[in-house]
Amino acid sequence: MRSALVLNATYEPLSVVSARRAICLVLCDKAEVIADDGTVVHSERLTLASPIVIRLRYVVKVPYHRNATMSRRAVFARDHHRCGYCGGTADSIDHVMPRSRGGKNIWENVIAACRGCNLRKRDRTPEEAGMQLSSIPRAPREMSWIMYAVPRIPEQWKPYLAEAS
Repeated sequence: MRSALVLNATYEPLSVVSARRAICLVLCDKAEVIADDGTVVHSERLTLASPIVIRLRYVVKVPYHRNATMSRRAVFARDHHRCGYCGGTADSIDHVMPRSRGGKNIWENVIAACRGCNLRKRDRTPEEAGMQLSSIPRAPREMSWIMYAVPRIPEQWKPYLAEAS
């Protein structure tokens, strides 16, 4: 089942939910369908367009700036599936300052790496291993959490994401 983008009443992106959850929000009259994916959902007495973008009918106060949660998939997406040392295809995650030596599991200390480079570096810093980072790892921008929530961003979402970024 597809995902749906949830917009605040002010049209700012709030989250990504399953299409099933989006349908429940619409049926409970908590949200309205802004865009659908062209398919319909049938019940015994109701036919509803399958939502891909919904807007809440009330304003949800967001008290903080949402940051992208760090995950393996998110690190690969940030680094474009490329090794941070040799530029080859990445298949593992490497901590620049090894965790065994006090390195933290944060965006600024994690980089995508190929198996060979990861094994060569082991539990040393890049300088100790004679390796150089091709780019300095950084935390993603504020709205990038949406890109990590789904493998591919649907075209119907882009107008609402462009306004927010």
